[in-house]
Amino acid sequence: MQFFLDFEKPIAELEQKIRELRQYSTDNVDFSGDIRKLEKKVEKLREDIFSNLSRWQRTQLARHINRPFTLDFVREIFTDWVEVHGDRNFRDDPAIVCGFARLDGEPCCIIGHQKGRDTKEKVYRNFGMPNPEGYRKALRVMQMAEQFGLPIFTFVDTPGAFPGIGAEERGQAEAIARNLREMAALSVPIIVTITGEGGSGGALAIAVGNRVLMMEYSVYAVISPEGCAAILWSDGTKGSIAADALKLTASDIASLGCVIDDVVPEPVGGAHNDHAEAARNLKKYLKKNLYELKQLSPQELVVQRYDKFRAMTRVTE
Repeated sequence: MQFFLDFEKPIAELEQKIRELRQYSTDNVDFSGDIRKLEKKVEKLREDIFSNLSRWQRTQLARHINRPFTLDFVREIFTDWVEVHGDRNFRDDPAIVCGFARLDGEPCCIIGHQKGRDTKEKVYRNFGMPNPEGYRKALRVMQMAEQFGLPIFTFVDTPGAFPGIGAEERGQAEAIARNLREMAALSVPIIVTITGEGGSGGALAIAVGNRVLMMEYSVYAVISPEGCAAILWSDGTKGSIAADALKLTASDIASLGCVIDDVVPEPVGGAHNDHAEAARNLKKYLKKNLYELKQLSPQELVVQRYDKFRAMTRVTE
């Protein structure tokens, strides 16, 4: 399914012209010269557009319907994937996928938010907004990973935890808080990647890691721009203004110096244009960080993770 954001439409129009010229090219009519000119124009236009994106445009990219989700990265990066279901308490939550796989032959644990692309899948995955049983499932699987000494990779892409009445009745806040506490004490390497939206506690509940990475066009904030605008100005349509105030892009977060460790570059035009290349880039960062963390003892991993998150608090007198 093809979908283009407003600022992508000039590129899409040129690419459509290229496809039409290729379709009409024959042995007697050669459009190769025109095609090459248009391809260069597309490349230049894409570089110009994506080098000057606003924070709101980057937020739209982070939410792009064709952006790779957790299961897309699992297919591209890992092998021998086996999914685990249910929290052994209430039910399975499709908004979070959990399981075990191998990274270049090494066993590991994978946990991540999963959105949907068509209407049916979006409803099934609850738009990537987990209920408390999703976080409890994630914790159960993380504890299994610790039991067997397996590194944990988490992939964050959610607008936030589900705010429904049922979720609150089943202890949404408690489930998130418990995950924060328990993840802080796990004795195995934890590598977190913000792949799309990192929204509030719904993201943080699986984002307490030794290393935290952000994809180039991902966003990470305590609240969505629309939610922020609704609170500050009673107008959710002012999301673009709120996005600037929140400073939620990967480059903004990296400038803080203590919240994330690396920004993973994406293909020109965003990860949604080339899942395979985006996954190859991410795999390099996952392997590099895993190698470095494996040099630490279990006790050192816990201390390093604790110190990392303590360093995010600064007191100025």
